[in-house]
Amino acid sequence: MSSDTHTSHGFGRIVVAVYAVFALSASARSLYQLATKADEAPFAYGLSALAGLVYIVATYALATNRRGLATWTIGFELVGVVVVGLLTVFDEQLFPDATVWSTFGIQYAFVPLLLPVVGLWWVFRNRTIRG
Repeated sequence: MSSDTHTSHGFGRIVVAVYAVFALSASARSLYQLATKADEAPFAYGLSALAGLVYIVATYALATNRRGLATWTIGFELVGVVVVGLLTVFDEQLFPDATVWSTFGIQYAFVPLLLPVVGLWWVFRNRTIRG
């Protein structure tokens, strides 16, 4: 296997690292919000916790070369960020406080919208390679 098709080297390592950062940041943010002010926006904070879990599973799947799990997880992430993004654009009242995926990840420089596209591209680009 060439070094650029495995997540322990090259671009694959960068993808895993970015997912790991988002796993940590989304999880920490949501746990803090749920612990300190869950009554203010329980759905939004719970959704951020779900996003954190999705990022954790995606990081694991990519880091361990589990392409099927990565595809499903990242696909779920993409649908989530698009649906939540659209909901927050069309009806801001649904989310009294922002989630990681609100307005397509605007609070994170739109990385939540771009990350699943890059992640799926990387997985599909390397789908015929077996680890």
